[in-house]
Amino acid sequence: MVFALASAVFAPAFAPTTGPAAFQMASAARVNMPTLAMSEVPTGRRAQLAGVLSGLALAASSSEGALAAEPRSSPWSFSTFLDAIDQGLVEKVSFAPDGKQVLVIDRDGNRHEALILPGQSTELIQKLTKNNVTFAVQSAAQKDGADALLGVLPSLLLPVAIIGGLFFLQRRNQENGGGGGGPMGGMGGPMGMGKSKSQIQMEPNTGVTFKDVAGCDASKLELTEIVEFLKNPSKYSALGAKIPRGAVMEGPPGTGKTLLARAVAGEAGVPFISASGSEFVEMFVGVGAARVRDLFGEAKKNAPCIVFIDEIDAVGRQRAGSGGGMGGGNDEREQTLNQILTEMDGFEGNSGVIVLAATNRADVLDAALLRPGRFDRRVPVDLPDVNGRKEILNVHVRGKPLEEGLDLGIIAKRTTGFSGASLANLMNEAAIIAARNGKTAIGYDEVDYAIDRIQVGMQKTTGMTFPNRQKLVAYHEAGHAVTGLLMPDYDMVTKVTIIPRTNGAGGFTLFTPPEERMESGMYSKRYLKSQLIVALGGRVAEELVFGAEEVTTGASGDLQQVRNIARRMVTQWGFAKEKLGAVAWESANGADPFRDPGANEERVAVIDEQVKELVAEAYADCKKLLADNREMVDEMVEDMIEQETLDYKYLQGLVEKYHPGGIKSKRTGMLAGSKM
Repeated sequence: MVFALASAVFAPAFAPTTGPAAFQMASAARVNMPTLAMSEVPTGRRAQLAGVLSGLALAASSSEGALAAEPRSSPWSFSTFLDAIDQGLVEKVSFAPDGKQVLVIDRDGNRHEALILPGQSTELIQKLTKNNVTFAVQSAAQKDGADALLGVLPSLLLPVAIIGGLFFLQRRNQENGGGGGGPMGGMGGPMGMGKSKSQIQMEPNTGVTFKDVAGCDASKLELTEIVEFLKNPSKYSALGAKIPRGAVMEGPPGTGKTLLARAVAGEAGVPFISASGSEFVEMFVGVGAARVRDLFGEAKKNAPCIVFIDEIDAVGRQRAGSGGGMGGGNDEREQTLNQILTEMDGFEGNSGVIVLAATNRADVLDAALLRPGRFDRRVPVDLPDVNGRKEILNVHVRGKPLEEGLDLGIIAKRTTGFSGASLANLMNEAAIIAARNGKTAIGYDEVDYAIDRIQVGMQKTTGMTFPNRQKLVAYHEAGHAVTGLLMPDYDMVTKVTIIPRTNGAGGFTLFTPPEERMESGMYSKRYLKSQLIVALGGRVAEELVFGAEEVTTGASGDLQQVRNIARRMVTQWGFAKEKLGAVAWESANGADPFRDPGANEERVAVIDEQVKELVAEAYADCKKLLADNREMVDEMVEDMIEQETLDYKYLQGLVEKYHPGGIKSKRTGMLAGSKM
């Protein structure tokens, strides 16, 4: 009877609750089992009552006896457990399901618990078998339905959250009125990923017309014809002309490509769709192509229609293996590009949809995209010339009060290389500075300050209280300014200052090249040699005044410019043909050791020697020029320390003082540093 009761205890002993408390609970369950076994079938009401009374009495006596005879429970160490097996004191062993604990029943019926290591189970089983000890492994307790459900719930949280999020997005999209086309559709819906994000404007109101676009007359003419074709098609169709399928505008940033597109939208009078190339590039393959189909589908429904794709190089780059592509392909981008090619001029054609595009990198676009039939016109939008800059300034000064006598032509000449966006920013900065100074109109001082801020950074006051620093910077900048003023056919020197700037410059000398030189991009050998002399002017002035041992690192940027000019003169422009021939030994980007190594080692040594000779000659000429005009340099330095900034009028007066009549150019007869 004792062995049967002990066996009944083993099953719940290794339930999820472990330890002595679990064994006590199991013992309590074992005590109640005889009570159920004593209930026999009654044979009458009296017999039933007698049976119940006798059963209760027997249960009470059995409970008392069981409690009195309940075996004790005590923990054993593993070594004590092994000794008990060897001495034959163990009757039965039950292993826990995890193999880390055993319940031992000794010969006296007492229970003991022992912890074992998982690796000791095999040796322990062999020992039990050798000593004829009964052992068993208890099965893990089965979870009920509630426990099983709680175990499954964590794995269901993520799918439920995703589904809930999708329905939330769909509900919000419907409430905001975004898109249609189905319960999960729309541009903002989770199933509307393939929908185009661009909105079609049936009557565009951009607030921009061709009157607001200046400085790019040739580009404006190309696009004006497209608008005129849409408004008056009979004028062109009578001559058999067809409207261009597309036009791609290319040029540097800020030249007005997007502004031209807005002007087209404002004057065309047809539906207009604006998109960006990045809208078609997604992580998932096929999404970009789907958006292109949707975009052109909407455009065809509302034909005639204009589609503008800004920054088309984001999706229209050359495909792998097309001649100029670098590296491997990109499935998503190439599929999107293929879809654009098909929509613009595929098997079904493209009737009534005109595509305008803008890019800063037309050189990387795929050849199939640029061919006639897709983009019939390539419209260059370049930096404006001096007349174009003046027209742009006239546009951007609208609504801005100007001081009497402010000449926009002078500003246009000083802003060589500025784009339309730069000029707009210039006049806005000038207006802010005028307001900061408490003025009611914009004057030349504010414009000049804004030009310097854009070109060389903001003014700093750091170091302005150190006389030695001021004197050093003044001589350095005077070296640049005097050489620039006295070199024939060189750029006009318009300003020199010792005020430091936030770009790291301790001071600067401002040169304004003539428009002809900027537009042509062609430079003579004499001009390039003059550039070397002017660039070395600061370093040579320091050496003449302070000595070779006191020369500073202030000319580091100048020396890099000298090396760049001299090396290009030798390797790219053929100005050392006596030793190297009229041959370009390097490309425009310099030598590439992997693709275009250019000259061999012996030739490279000759190139270095020619560069060294050019720089040495320029250094000697610069030193002689400054030494011969030392008085002019000293006077400029004194005035610069006192005034901090010297303008164009002062510089021209100084040249006239020391060189009456100026220094004439041998080629053109123009005076050095004269007004152009």
